[in-house]
Amino acid sequence: MSDEQTDMGSGTGGAGTTGSGKDAGTPITVFLVDDHGLFRAGVRAELDRGVPDVEVVGEAGSVDEAVAAIRHLTPDVVLLDVHMPDGGGAEVLRKVRPEAPGVVFLALSVSDAAEDVIAVIRAGARGYVTKTISGRDLADAVRRVHGGDAVFSPRLAGFVLDVFSDRPGAAPPGDPELDLLTRRERDVLRLLARGYAYKEIAGELFISVKTVETHVSSVLRKTQLSNRYELSRWASDRRLV
Repeated sequence: MSDEQTDMGSGTGGAGTTGSGKDAGTPITVFLVDDHGLFRAGVRAELDRGVPDVEVVGEAGSVDEAVAAIRHLTPDVVLLDVHMPDGGGAEVLRKVRPEAPGVVFLALSVSDAAEDVIAVIRAGARGYVTKTISGRDLADAVRRVHGGDAVFSPRLAGFVLDVFSDRPGAAPPGDPELDLLTRRERDVLRLLARGYAYKEIAGELFISVKTVETHVSSVLRKTQLSNRYELSRWASDRRLV
């Protein structure tokens, strides 16, 4: 296993096929989504250089361009940035996945913030690697997600396992800090840590956005934390997610 990524799944491909059943001699088609043209060019160059089993078939620099092109091309794997001027990777996933369930998405981002990881995985991405990854390891990550594995950068893997564990809401008994929060504050915090936006939390809990903001401010004050990232980690440590 490469030092640049952690495998959290198990593909089942045999000698003559990939894990998805595609002939081994057929290149894995890849589509790039990133708002920085120079970065897209660099990724394309890395994957085109000495990687015969991976073929870049297109690229886009915005959400709308990406959605239209992915629907048309239906590539095997989409390398997806998390943040773009007109939206983000999670939005691309929400718009494309219902119509193209066979397309696999791998987030490729400079960000390793908890809320970004949670949001894009919750939207359906199969993995999340940071832009520090080498070209060789990126090609390997593409192969793995195409074969059915979930792949994450090492420093993200443990966090993802904690957040998406099978024990939602199981907090350590008698936690004095957690006991300070009301039941509604815990509900808001749980959704916040899962990557929900304030508007989504309001809709889920049938309260106003202003009320959500009030609860978040109260939780920040009670926990003596300063931002959403710290809250997400705090909630994860207590198995609230």
